[in-house]
Amino acid sequence: MMIIRKTAAELERMRRSGLLVHEILRKLAEMAVEGTSTLELETAACQMMADAGAKPAFKGYFVQAAGERYRYALCTSINDEIIHGIPSPKRLLKKGDILKIDTGVELNGYYGDSAVTVAIGEVGEETRRLMRVTQESLEMAIDKVRAGNRLFDVCGTVERHVVANGFSIVREFVGHGIGTKLHEDPQVPNYVDRRNENPRLKEGMVLAIEPMVNAGGPDSQVLGDKWTAVTKDGSRSAHFEHCVAVTENGPWVLTRP
Repeated sequence: MMIIRKTAAELERMRRSGLLVHEILRKLAEMAVEGTSTLELETAACQMMADAGAKPAFKGYFVQAAGERYRYALCTSINDEIIHGIPSPKRLLKKGDILKIDTGVELNGYYGDSAVTVAIGEVGEETRRLMRVTQESLEMAIDKVRAGNRLFDVCGTVERHVVANGFSIVREFVGHGIGTKLHEDPQVPNYVDRRNENPRLKEGMVLAIEPMVNAGGPDSQVLGDKWTAVTKDGSRSAHFEHCVAVTENGPWVLTRP
């Protein structure tokens, strides 16, 4: 494991990338209404990135398991789709859906990465609770991103809150370090995996923390498109993500104002 600590100047560059991702997600969330296609969101995101002089972090990213490069700037995952849903003109949002929008940018050599879950119109109480608990687990994990704590403090915080509320953690997909590459060390599971190293957090580390939480069981499978991961039992899944830096003043969320 090689964890790259960032200087103050590098964190400021990552902050600019992070704020751009935040603004893109904010605008896409406003666009995500009944009848909108996920490809319309993709088109809008690409335009916003181009206007800002940024590159889509996901487009062209090679994933060994898929055996190919991803072709879009967004991952748009609906309902039982956990992550890596592919934008399509045929995927029209409907009332009662929940949409996970995950995106990242590379701006002046530094990456930002974030995700939100958006309700399309009114959703049921259990779905609202799923979204709330997932977001709460992220906020609680962010608070653990402090010098002197260990990685498992972050991971375990997500796991405990999610399980205590009767939901389950997706185990096949995890968060990650981030900086001049989209994915850097360390991996950041949303549970304590004692097979992994448990480094102490130090100033300058940046973690992309991204709880992926299922209403039903934890198991997932990848569809025939080789990208879209869904819950095996068809239950709904929620996903939120922020990039968080360890600083002398505590956690600094780079992907929100």
